[in-house]
Formats: sequence, structure tokens, C-alpha cells
Amino acid sequence: MAGTSLAAHSRKHKVAVIGSGNWGTTIAKVIAENTKEHGDIFEPEVHMWVFEEEYSIPKDSKHANSDLASGKQKLTHLINSLHENFKYLPGIALPHNVVATPDIAEAARDATILIFNLPHQFIARACQNLQGKIVPYARGISCIKGVEVTDEGCELFSDSIGQKLGIYCGALSGANIANEIALEKFSETTVAYDPPAMDSQNPTPQGSPKTSSTNLPQLVFEDKPAPTKKKTPLQALPSEFPPLHHKNMKKLFHRPYFHVRMVSDVAGVSLGGALKNIVALAAGFVDGLGWGDNAKAAVMRVGIMESVRFGKTFFADSVRTETFTEESCGVADLITSCSGGRNFRCAKMSVQEGKPIAEIEERELNGQKLQGTSTAYEVHSFLLKQGMEKEFPLFTAVWSILEDKNRPEDIPHLLEPATAEKE
Repeated sequence: MAGTSLAAHSRKHKVAVIGSGNWGTTIAKVIAENTKEHGDIFEPEVHMWVFEEEYSIPKDSKHANSDLASGKQKLTHLINSLHENFKYLPGIALPHNVVATPDIAEAARDATILIFNLPHQFIARACQNLQGKIVPYARGISCIKGVEVTDEGCELFSDSIGQKLGIYCGALSGANIANEIALEKFSETTVAYDPPAMDSQNPTPQGSPKTSSTNLPQLVFEDKPAPTKKKTPLQALPSEFPPLHHKNMKKLFHRPYFHVRMVSDVAGVSLGGALKNIVALAAGFVDGLGWGDNAKAAVMRVGIMESVRFGKTFFADSVRTETFTEESCGVADLITSCSGGRNFRCAKMSVQEGKPIAEIEERELNGQKLQGTSTAYEVHSFLLKQGMEKEFPLFTAVWSILEDKNRPEDIPHLLEPATAEKE
């Protein structure tokens, strides 16, 4: 039996990180520390795909006297030579086993685990460039918060990645401010991974996916059947690799300063990361009015309630209430976002200064965009199409304030259906 076990694990998992921004580089750091520590499961070297650009080492950097500080250099060369992402994660030393790679296909070559961590608008192009260039039995984790919502329905980014590449893809989300994690300050996260049945060399959760699109349930519509998604059969992970069950996936992310809880609710984890941004706008509005912590707590309570209702209504087959109320991806992420996240801060300044939030966004975010405003519009449009906007008064109130149909002062009245006792 010992010989059989050894043969079954004769190969190790190679990990690639697709994306190298602030959060992507932080996750690469965490993963590289773990691949080196768990050499029986993972290849130590972690390739991180970097969109190539030229960058100059800042004058206040500890590497300002380096030979590479004389002018602009390729960002990948700087990262690989000095082990720091000067543009997106300055001042943080990266493990030497993080290898910056400018070619996305080369970064993902032979990788059995793909970690996606890039702005959502680049997902389609990244997947297009990876199609046919990854091992067919690769598995993925999406660290991209949010969902793609249209009038026709909702799609989680993990599902989109899985369908485009024909692989199973889970999700990671939580109260995760990248710089704090990079500085190794204690935090938690939630990783949703439901091992495909054909991969399991141990007992598998009931209903585990056999195709790349069944990691997410079909949407439940009031007036018409849910759209049918094309299902791509998954290819089993070869038995030579260690199994990717919860225990081994946790070893990829868990650090003494970055605690991981494993769940199987991919939809719930993804929705928590998206909907909390709408709630954060509402929290910013009431804080900007100077209404205090009681008002903010009331908004947060209603926000959790509506997030659960949204998940249970439109992803009824898999979403668990506990994902929102007990996990980092739910209540903890919502608390963090409603305390100091960019959506909260911009909404608060908008009220305090009496200026449109779009003007604050342009001034404060250096070209980046608020996820809360776009998600609020998308969710409202979707709910309106379903005739269910009145069942989500907080989400609807945020949209109405953004549209100047109501004022932040109207929030208590607009939330009346959610706070009034049922007769």
C-alpha cells in the first residue's frame, strides 16, 4: 500500500497567479510562502503573470541606490531582480520563489492550479489568451470580488472563468485589505472550493460538480425558466497528483497571519464580496450625515438581510445563510467595507461636500472605479426586470440616491418595509 500511495503522489502541483496588482501580488506572496513550506504537495516556484510596463524605482525606495534605479526598467525585471513590485506593492519584500512572467501563457504553462486575481474587465481577454494553453485538468480559484449582473441574470466570475477554460473554479473572498495582509497583520478569508467528484481520492461532498458550469446553480426567475448554460465536461485530475480536497487547498493559502476557512458555497462567497459594496455606499451616506454608529449598524443589518435574500432567491440551490452571517466573506467583509473602504469613504465625502459621488470618485481614486456604484445600478436593473425591487429596499434606496431621486436623509423612510414588523 505504501508503494501505491507514493506512486499516486509522484507529481506536485504547480501554481500560477494570473494578475499582479496590489491584491494579486499579495496573494502571490502568501502562496509562495506556502508552496515552499509544503514541498510535498506543491512545486516551490510560483509564476505570477505581470502586464509588462516600464517603471522607475522611486527615490525614497530602499533600492534607490541600485544599478537598476538609473532609469525606467521593465517591471518584471525589477520584480525578479529586487523581489519587490515597486508599482503595485511598494516596500514589501517578495519571496524569491515568486517569478514575474510577462507572457500569460508561459506563466500558466503546466500549472495545475490557477489563481485569478485581476480587474474583472480583463477576465475575458485573459481567458482568451489561455484557451488551449493550459493543462486540461487544471483547477482554478477566483480572487476577483463581485458578480456580473445584467437584466437577464447574474454570473459569478468563477463560473465565467470555468466555462471559458473548461475547468472547475472556486472563489476566495473576505475582509482582506491587501496592504495589511502584505504587512502580515492578522486577518481571515474564506475559500469556497467544492472538489469535483472525479478528482476526489477521499469522500466528496454530495452534488460536487462534474462540469465546469455546474459549480453555480441556475438563476430562479419568476416568469420564465432559467437560461440553459453550455456545460463543458471536466477532465479528472490525474491520480499522480495529491488530491485537491479542502485540506490541501487550505495549505495553499493559510498562513499564521492569514487564516483560511474552507467552505463549498462558491455562489455565497462571491455574492458576499459583490453586494457588500452597495451596503458600504449606504453606510457612507448615513455617516456623512453625522448620524452616528447606530444608523450605520442599522444599514449594515438590513444589508446582510438583503444579501442573504438575494442569494436565496436567485441561487436557491446552493447558497447558505451561514456564508453571509458567519464567514469572513460575509459579515466581516461587510463590516470592513462599511468602516473605511473606498465605497464608504467616497459616499461619505459626497454627502459632506454636497458633490456627486462620481466627482469624488474621479478626484480620490486616481483612475480606479468604485465597484459599489456599478453594482448598485446592475442589481437594480436586474431586480426591476424581475419586478422585485420593492423586496430589496436598501439596494433600491442606494440606486435612488445615486440617481438623485431621493436624498440620503430619506434612507429611514425608504427602509420602512425592511424595518417594520410584519403584522
